[in-house]
Amino acid sequence: MSVMPTMESSTASTAPTARTGLKRHYLMCRPEHFAVTYSINPWMDPSAGADRDEAVRQWEALRSAYAGLGHEVSLIDPIAGLPDMVFAANGALVVGGRVYGARFTHPERHAEGPAYAAWLRANGFGEVLDAEHTNEGEGDFLTMDEVILAGTGFRTRVAAHQEAQEFLGRPVVTLRLVDPRFYHLDTALFALGGDNVAYYPEAFSPGSRAVLERLFPDAVVAGERDAAVLGLNAVCDGRHVVINAEATDLIATLAGHGYEPVPVDMSELRKAGGGPKCCTLELRYP
Repeated sequence: MSVMPTMESSTASTAPTARTGLKRHYLMCRPEHFAVTYSINPWMDPSAGADRDEAVRQWEALRSAYAGLGHEVSLIDPIAGLPDMVFAANGALVVGGRVYGARFTHPERHAEGPAYAAWLRANGFGEVLDAEHTNEGEGDFLTMDEVILAGTGFRTRVAAHQEAQEFLGRPVVTLRLVDPRFYHLDTALFALGGDNVAYYPEAFSPGSRAVLERLFPDAVVAGERDAAVLGLNAVCDGRHVVINAEATDLIATLAGHGYEPVPVDMSELRKAGGGPKCCTLELRYP
């Protein structure tokens, strides 16, 4: 297998491929109670805190970006005492109208799983599994056309990968994360449509890197600089990529591959370890 070029050295030899964006339905949670009062990942510093009003402004800009692209956005009511509930991606995995519920690692977030499951049940999702095994929803599960990529190493247990596969009837591919900064799969990898990805290789174990190279030989490979601003915590509809504005090299590379980057400022929410994807749970119907 040939070695993929790094983001910094890759060049386009042909015209960019024409991309098609598909309308998506997202669930989001306004950061009414956002704060950094505890530390459960390397990004969180309670002594530095966070500006809740600025986080709300950034979140509203993200929501507006989705609306401007024609996507549907539903809202779950925030709950006082759950400052990380804004990170809706962690709340569940929704595939084919079925919901695999979240079971959080840290006690500070335990109540979020039942809150998201209750909303989904109340909004037409009749098949909701309350997970037996620790998992943090789309934070560690990424749905492709043929498989679900699943992260482990810091939060979600491998047993949850097996549980999700049995419930959803989709093949699940386990990927091991090794860098604490990239504690969820969605901080180190995102889908470019349903058959390709962008990712930061050093976030993964050697065996998992080899799996990614085999599955996605044409992947966009990001460098450390863009990964370090959570540039890979992005959302792509097949054409448009809503991405942290500071990931400038990755933005340029994506544009060179025919995607249309939509830069957003998520610097305040990043103080809790989140970006565009963390704030976005995709609702996938049959």
